[in-house]
Amino acid sequence: MAVISRLREVAVDRGRNRSDRILFGTMVALSGFGLLMVYSATASTGFAGMERQMIFVAAGLTIYAVISNIDYRELKNLIPIVAGVVVLALLGVYLFEPVNGAQRWIPLGFFALQPAEFAKVVVILLLAAVLSPNNRDELLTQRQLTWPTVFRALVIVTLPAALILFEPDLGTTLVFGFILFVMLFVAGATWRQMLALAATAAIGVVVVLQQKMLATYQLDRIRVLFDPSVDQGALGIRYNIQQSKYAVGSGQLFGRGLFAEGTQTSFEYVPEQETDFIFTAVAEQLGFVGGILVVAAFAVIVWRLLVIAANARDRFGALIAAGLAAMMVFHVFVNVGMTIGIMPVTGIPLPFLSAGGSFYLAMTISLGIANSIWLMRTPVPGENQLT
Repeated sequence: MAVISRLREVAVDRGRNRSDRILFGTMVALSGFGLLMVYSATASTGFAGMERQMIFVAAGLTIYAVISNIDYRELKNLIPIVAGVVVLALLGVYLFEPVNGAQRWIPLGFFALQPAEFAKVVVILLLAAVLSPNNRDELLTQRQLTWPTVFRALVIVTLPAALILFEPDLGTTLVFGFILFVMLFVAGATWRQMLALAATAAIGVVVVLQQKMLATYQLDRIRVLFDPSVDQGALGIRYNIQQSKYAVGSGQLFGRGLFAEGTQTSFEYVPEQETDFIFTAVAEQLGFVGGILVVAAFAVIVWRLLVIAANARDRFGALIAAGLAAMMVFHVFVNVGMTIGIMPVTGIPLPFLSAGGSFYLAMTISLGIANSIWLMRTPVPGENQLT
């Protein structure tokens, strides 16, 4: 009777659990603001860009609601199947003609699917499953990760990262490395294991450079940060960075105003502004204040993800939330960094602001999983809860 009574209490407690309103509200606010920025960046060429993004936003918010109401623990059973589909999709991109020299997309008629964006979420789930204890005994006895576990985590990341590197997509490849480091640290990897992993990464960088696995333009994008003489004429490697800096700098404190007031945005001087360089539209039109508010909104999302990780009922949920926080931090830091010239141009989009269907849907799936972890944080008798 006591057990039944406790089960009823837990059911009532879970019924009282509400979605993370701060997380959801911030995501919606950024999505709406992103539509406004996409419109401002594409207004001179019509409304097609914003209309397409509106469809992705509507679909993404719907998916968020659906995923939020699925117990995240059930994903463990689906991970092998989803991972296999994603790997096949990553291989499938090579069956189609390159777009701007890259093979990253699978054309589906109404939009181009980019499997690499979903691969990040799947890898986080895989790592969480591998790095979390399988039962209560392991939870109580395992204080540090074993070397075989670290090796399995490295293998999980290496396969999709290698496939994406050859697309080529250096920026997304680097995301995987950062996620791996953060999740291993959170899972309890020792400093010796972390240093060994760092040494392995350094060796991998040397191999990539020696074997000339990076395209010339990718190397030039890195070199130009340290050597301004690296250029290819008026529209060369430095052009994107220069125009981006002009846009950000011209916004000053409060910006030049929306739409026609921002010349860099209005006359499309910044290449790929509605996608990779959307932050330049924010900085030029709304200034330093607008840029800081956007960064603050992302900080709120990362904060909520860390809160969700700290309150997760098990190690699996905590590691997922930590991995999602790492992914968000990397995207924001690198994207904003490349617009102000302190990071190389790597094609990393800005979450919820940059135009693009695959990336937006992947981000909403991510936060939907995080919200599920939040909703399921109340344990039932006999279940493990992270303390």
